Amino acid sequence: MQNQNNHINHKNHSQDLPFRFGSEVYTWYMAGNGETHKGQLGHMIEVIAKAGFTGIQPIFTWMGDLVDPGLLEAKLQENGIELAALALAQEWNGKEESVEERTISDNAIALLERFPNAVLNTVQIPTGRHDLEARQKSLVNIINSVSQRAHDKGIACSYHPNSPHSSIIRTTEDYKIVLEGLNEKVTGWTPDVGHIINGDMDPLAKMKEYQHLINHVHYKDWNGSPEWTIMGNGKVDLVGITQWLKDINYSGWIICEDEGPEALEDPDYVTLHDGNWIKNDLIPALK
Repeated sequence: MQNQNNHINHKNHSQDLPFRFGSEVYTWYMAGNGETHKGQLGHMIEVIAKAGFTGIQPIFTWMGDLVDPGLLEAKLQENGIELAALALAQEWNGKEESVEERTISDNAIALLERFPNAVLNTVQIPTGRHDLEARQKSLVNIINSVSQRAHDKGIACSYHPNSPHSSIIRTTEDYKIVLEGLNEKVTGWTPDVGHIINGDMDPLAKMKEYQHLINHVHYKDWNGSPEWTIMGNGKVDLVGITQWLKDINYSGWIICEDEGPEALEDPDYVTLHDGNWIKNDLIPALK
């Protein structure tokens, strides 16, 4: 009964919507470049539940002891939280996966076999825009290969572009090459609305253009000075985007990945803020 009560206490603010809200752990990763909150995934799960979210997206290589599926499952159940997705971030700079990269990917896939409703969310760690055309082609092939192996295990996959100036997938031209190269039978697309606008594109227009690929969504806010701001304080039309997702009956997760400067000092506060903003500002604004 304890797990059921926890689930009721932390019931998602979006209970009347066709999708669910979760939170990413990158908000904590930002502080100290992964060192300050290392090994504290259990604490993150507790804060995310307290914020009113019902899902979490950890970074596979940053899970500490909770990379053990039994321990992870117990902690999630204790807090009424689901494993919404697992971020698999690698450099993938070769023509194909390195032996080490393939091992990491296959270990992530093995973990997700214990959580069949979670999404494998692939993302490339940016390392520069040199040899752009060749590296984009190689990345597409690698993502398709990883997704195929996961798909064969019954795991849904989604590719997540990002927008640092060192990313090879940040502009309109980049998106066309990579998104149209994905094997749609085994992988979808995660539009990160903050990264889209940071790449000088309109998030909702881009989402409408590639609607057929969307199976996972990331939210963050952006103000252009120079980039991120805490959710609700920026220029991303999060209400309009959420309304559109509701209108098209999107049934997946919306994962908040707040990279506002406040996260560097107090990621707990930022996560709680985002949960409150969704409850008090975003959802009441929907039709």
